[in-house]
Amino acid sequence: MTRVHWFIGLLALLVVVSAVTARAVDPDKPAEPAPARPTATAQPADPAKPAVAGVENGAKAPTFSLPDVDGKTHSLAEAAGKWVVLEWTNYDCPFVRKHYDSGNMQDLQRTFTEKGVIWWSICSSAPGKQGHLPPETWKERMAAQKVAATAVLLDPTGEVGRLYDAKTTPHLFVINPEGVVVYQGAIDSIRSTDPADVAKAIPHVRQVLEAGLAGQPIPEPTRTTPYGCSVKY
Repeated sequence: MTRVHWFIGLLALLVVVSAVTARAVDPDKPAEPAPARPTATAQPADPAKPAVAGVENGAKAPTFSLPDVDGKTHSLAEAAGKWVVLEWTNYDCPFVRKHYDSGNMQDLQRTFTEKGVIWWSICSSAPGKQGHLPPETWKERMAAQKVAATAVLLDPTGEVGRLYDAKTTPHLFVINPEGVVVYQGAIDSIRSTDPADVAKAIPHVRQVLEAGLAGQPIPEPTRTTPYGCSVKY
């Protein structure tokens, strides 16, 4: 190839490159926007999951009103100036049966209601769930168990159970005459379904009530982990 031919070929190549570059970068054509980066958005709370409140020791107990098995309404306000026990229950739970079959729960109920304590057993089992019973069946079961609570209150929506963040059956709360929560948790120290363990356990609730009624400081622990079946919300 002669120098002339080589020079002509080089010029042709430069012309082609210039044309391609001009097409790739068109000053009259707006630049393509960069793809948007995905952004994280806050997920709304699931409306099907009700909020859980819970209570702290030393705080005022949340107020509530619930009907008993006879349809009579009871409210925490009516118990002002008295010691109150809230006992979450489910008669079909083996942990609850431990304390009723042994007579321990009824003995606590009878001993302290005779001393002026208001003792409310509360069932927060939802319709169709374990522990939910119609009122007439409740009356039969209460008579068979010789229940000595002030009343059994029905909370089928679970509103009051969630208000207190009741987790198990049994789960107990003790409220002093000023309306302040002074104990919450397990009925005693042995986490079992064996009625024989009742006599060997530290009776947390009994000790709290005995001290409170005697005007003595509430003994530790004032908050324990409840044990039993989960509340059937």
